[in-house]
Amino acid sequence: MNSKDTEVLVLGIGNLLWADEGFGVRCVEALAAGWTLPPGVSVMDGGTQGLALLPYIQAARRLLVFDAIDYGLPPGTLKVVEGDEVPRFMGVKKMSLHQTGFQEVLMAAEMTAQPPEELVLIGVQPEELEDYGGSLRPIVRERVADALALALARLEAWGFPARPTAEPVALNDGSLAIERYEAERPSAEAACRIGDARFLPCIGT
Repeated sequence: MNSKDTEVLVLGIGNLLWADEGFGVRCVEALAAGWTLPPGVSVMDGGTQGLALLPYIQAARRLLVFDAIDYGLPPGTLKVVEGDEVPRFMGVKKMSLHQTGFQEVLMAAEMTAQPPEELVLIGVQPEELEDYGGSLRPIVRERVADALALALARLEAWGFPARPTAEPVALNDGSLAIERYEAERPSAEAACRIGDARFLPCIGT
């Protein structure tokens, strides 16, 4: 893509299956469910897609990203990073495969001379990542609303004010909605919490 087809892309990245890793996805879900965004603004669950996100990044004039980032700060701390500083934070610690992949996406956009003109990362310091099938820890979940407030303020500053909606948009299947996801999670006795037991030969011995 040689032209910027999207004025603003709001992107949540992360893995819902690993506790606070799902913060970015939960943020964009909440944004889509609670707010009507003006033309030119797209909201996307980037999940763990890595380089598959490149065309969307290349097409965006401005990029706003939600993610869980190891800043080395107290759990639940929100930190906003902008511009050239963003890749440095996203590659500090390999908490999961998606973070290295997204750093590569940003580098690829630079190499193809199609990076976003403006780049903002709204990140939260996670409390727990090693909890397979887990949900956001309370201290991190409480920061979703604060992260949205930061994002909405940035969108307004860019000239794209949002307004509360009466018609929520669901980005994902209802089975992944946070309330249902948490309510239907099996107990620790019934399900392995450190990975897929089929690929952990020592578990249970």
